[in-house]
Parts: sequence; structure tokens; C-alpha cells
Amino acid sequence: MTIHKIYPEGFASNCYLLTADGKTAVAIDPAQPRILREAEARGLQVKFVLLTHGHFDHIGGCAALQSAGAKIGCSETEKPLALGKDNLGEAHGAPVPAFSVDFTVRGGEELRLCGIDFRVIATPGHTAGSVCYLAEGALFTGDTLFAGSVGRTDLPTGSGGALVQSVKALYATAGDYSVYAGHGADTTLEYERKNNGYIRA
Repeated sequence: MTIHKIYPEGFASNCYLLTADGKTAVAIDPAQPRILREAEARGLQVKFVLLTHGHFDHIGGCAALQSAGAKIGCSETEKPLALGKDNLGEAHGAPVPAFSVDFTVRGGEELRLCGIDFRVIATPGHTAGSVCYLAEGALFTGDTLFAGSVGRTDLPTGSGGALVQSVKALYATAGDYSVYAGHGADTTLEYERKNNGYIRA
């Protein structure tokens, strides 16, 4: 599996393009419409989109990718937030182009998309329906866990208590993984277990 990290232009999240064959890809949190061009520039056709949660800065490219044939997935709990005003796009002057959710996921579910095996981990806290995705040696954490920090919980459907439990559940995942977060630098799960000052293992 090859991971292409696409940094945002302006305020948005990191996006990750995952490919096993160098031709088809899964996009995690396509923040901006330009993700379609970024994929095409790498010779990739995005077949599936996985959302860690529904905030506007993570979903802005969904409509463009869906128009190009991609199927969009998020947790069932997160679907109303992603498709409604609680995605905060209008509040920040960045309305999200309309798209639909083609399939939903739940914690513990295993998916095989574009030849890549994913495990869904329910991690409520930043939002009620936040999830993380484990694929091979990589953990995609959205706004649940960052390098040296954790997600905020003062936005619609957020819960500080739930976030603490979710991050501790990630820490309890056996083994070490590269952590690819929604914002900022990459890290590892073992490093965060030992050094994250916000929530201790």
C-alpha cells in the first residue's frame, strides 16, 4: 500500500490517497475539490472515499470525487452532521457542495476497498460519529488524535469524556502504527502513548 499525503491549501484537513495497485485509490478525508486533480496527477482514480467525520474542512472535495464516480462512506451516526448545517461550512463561510453518502460504516467493521483491508474503529468525542481507520501499518485518526494533541470537543455532538475513552482505546490497540492525522505532522501510536500530554495511556 502506498500513501500519498495531500496537504491543504488554506484551512482544511490533510487528505490521504491510498493505493495498492497504483491505479485505483481510496481517499480519506478529501478536504477540497482539488483532491480530484491531485489524484489524477498521480495517475489514480478514486473509487472510494472514507470520512473520519463530517466537518466541512474534511469533506469539501466529496462532491467533486462523487461526480467522478467515487462512492462516499462515513459512520451512520455521522451522516446527519456531514450532510447538514452542523458540518460548520456555512458558519465559516465555506458551504460544502452537495453530495450524498453511498454507504455507512460501524466500529469493528472490516472493509476491503481497492485491494486494501481496512478496520473501522469507533472513536466518538470530537464528534459523536467520529471513526478511525486502520489499514496495514497505518492508522488514520482524523481529528481524534494528533501528534502531541487531541481533537477539540466544544463543537456540535462533541464530548470530552467520550474523547478520553476513545483515545485510550486507540492506545490499547496492540502493536505500533504510523499515525496519519487530520491536521499537522505524522506520528506513531507508540510515541503518543508515551508522550502525548493531553491524554495518557
